[in-house]
Amino acid sequence: MTPINLTKLSRAVVAVLVAASLAVSATAADPPEKKKKSGPPPKAQLALLLDTSNSMDGLIDQAKTQLWAIVGEFTKLELAGQSPDLEVALYEYGNSGLPGSKGFIRQVVPLTSDVDKISEALFALKTNGGDEYCGQVIQVATSDLEWSKGPKDLKAIFIAGNEPFTQGQVDYRVACKAAADRGITISTIHCGDRQEGIDTAWEDGAKLADGSYFCINQDHKTYAINAPQDSDLAKLSVELNTTYLPYGAQREEAATRQAAQDMNAAKSAASAAAARAGFKASKQYRNSGWHLVDAVAEKRVNLEELPANELPEAMRELDAAGRAKYVAEMAKKRADLQAKIRNLSAARDKYVATERARLAAEAPEDAAAAAAPLADAVIEAVQNQAGP
Repeated sequence: MTPINLTKLSRAVVAVLVAASLAVSATAADPPEKKKKSGPPPKAQLALLLDTSNSMDGLIDQAKTQLWAIVGEFTKLELAGQSPDLEVALYEYGNSGLPGSKGFIRQVVPLTSDVDKISEALFALKTNGGDEYCGQVIQVATSDLEWSKGPKDLKAIFIAGNEPFTQGQVDYRVACKAAADRGITISTIHCGDRQEGIDTAWEDGAKLADGSYFCINQDHKTYAINAPQDSDLAKLSVELNTTYLPYGAQREEAATRQAAQDMNAAKSAASAAAARAGFKASKQYRNSGWHLVDAVAEKRVNLEELPANELPEAMRELDAAGRAKYVAEMAKKRADLQAKIRNLSAARDKYVATERARLAAEAPEDAAAAAAPLADAVIEAVQNQAGP
């Protein structure tokens, strides 16, 4: 597999990215309605393994800013003719603040459909110098996560770091083969020089598990492309939160997390906030564990049986029929807002693609700066794995 250097985008590469963006821009969140195959949807499972040693502050910053662009790719993806249910996990490794007896590795969040938890965890990560054991963290993620056994499902590990892939007592070749035997691909993202990554086995690790090898500049400074739709998308994203009906013991914590991740995205970049808004308007933004509209749609709860003290305050005095009506009304309001967000997101995608094309022709250096190295690597690998 040919390594891909994302640190220097040529005009030709930018043109390809623009064409791809235009091809999918009409579907910023969910694709247009069409006849779908029946049966439960397949899963798309994604595990991010991030080096949090001292030199990786830039990588963590990219992960924070580009998370919503990464998961947004799954709103456009189809597996076996269906839109998949997305689950994401997060590990950190190479951090001296973690127990050496466990290889300086920590499972931060297991596979979850609640991507807000991933965002929250990313913003809490701190770097601290240490030893980076790629083989061991791959082994741990492969064995500890609840990977699907479905033949239609996409299962992918993405590991990013900058030290030799060969470090540690676990042979990376053994770990990668074990993952491949379970149908899990491993894509490697070397933070540094392309040839150095090849020489230190990052490329070999990807080849062993049918993944892709990339190299990125972890300290890449992004050139922000602001779009006319950004302000309206931010407002609609906040308004969308008013349609959520928190229930259960964790309702306050979950609602607070949702609002906090809106703020984190907004502080990161306008593009991050816009990407988050688009993701929130998709079916992949699932919150049935704390939100009644999703929980009812997935038949996870019986409205009649929920104790009043676990309901939103506005619903506590309602009878069974009143509860059902209230949830239905809120579901319609949410659907209307999501439709507006999808339309604006599609318009924004077109605007950004056009602007990138202009930069590619007039200011190639600015076009390269407008790239998102980590997101570009993950998105390309996902597209390669999913196929046409």
